[in-house]
Amino acid sequence: MRAVTAPEPGGPEALTVTDLPDPEPAPGEVVIDIVASAVNRADTLQRQGFYPPPPGASDILGMECSGRISAVGEGVEAHQIGDEVCALLSAGGYAEKVAVPAGQVMPVPSGVDLVTAAALPEVACTVWSNVFMIAGLQQDETLLVHGGAGGIGTMAIQLAKALGSRVFATAGSPEKLELCESLGADRAISYRDEDFVEVLSEAGGADVILDNMGAKYLERNVSALATEGRLVVIGMQGGTKGELDLSALLRKRGAVIATTLRARPTEEKSAICASVVEHVWPLVAEGKVRAVVHDRVPLEEVARAHELMESGSHSGKILLTTGR
Repeated sequence: MRAVTAPEPGGPEALTVTDLPDPEPAPGEVVIDIVASAVNRADTLQRQGFYPPPPGASDILGMECSGRISAVGEGVEAHQIGDEVCALLSAGGYAEKVAVPAGQVMPVPSGVDLVTAAALPEVACTVWSNVFMIAGLQQDETLLVHGGAGGIGTMAIQLAKALGSRVFATAGSPEKLELCESLGADRAISYRDEDFVEVLSEAGGADVILDNMGAKYLERNVSALATEGRLVVIGMQGGTKGELDLSALLRKRGAVIATTLRARPTEEKSAICASVVEHVWPLVAEGKVRAVVHDRVPLEEVARAHELMESGSHSGKILLTTGR
């Protein structure tokens, strides 16, 4: 099978498309013939040598995919050969085949084509687990999502709005601000021209903040929280070390939570996937939530896909297609 690895850390040119042996399913796994995968920020970090896959995981990049099941391992009863599915992966999505624990395999939501389905697993599982399962966003509460026009941001806006929350989102261009509002954001905030702390303070504060910036926004995020607000940090684009005035956090009886999805045990990821199928997929089927896809790029042009991701000019997801 064709697959993409990064034998040496570097820029997009470090990505190599090579032939590797086809995977075989272990007990409890299925093999998916991949139709499409998606590019995530973590993939670019892995390429640069900053974010290695979890112990025991493949060196092949890619944390989600869609395709058709071609082999079923011992003990798997919920899936059959030929099923059209999408999956949350620890690694291996930039390839023509991948072996994945059966619990991390989800049916393609009704009304979604098989290629587009590759845009859903990582963002749906990330947003649902962090914003709803961990931070417990409720109807009529306020969510602030940073990077609202990205893959995670576009999913967070739609899910929160569909479930009855008020949504604020930051973005950096008029086009991206317009996209956020078209997806349901009550207020899109230009991080270039506005202070999100002032905007949220005037609105009573954010009950939940989904943050991909890390250290750069830490102090300001706490300032933007409402009383008993929850800040969930899922990225470190703005650095890893920052200062926090604990008295400000105490006054708000707030919480700061930092989580990752990729390194969680299979059992936890399987539980998240099951919850996504139960709660998110019906909203997708009803048309209340959709995958936002910026571009589809052939697997052989993976370097171009990474260049596009790092340029910051995209909105939503960038898909890699295998042509299968």
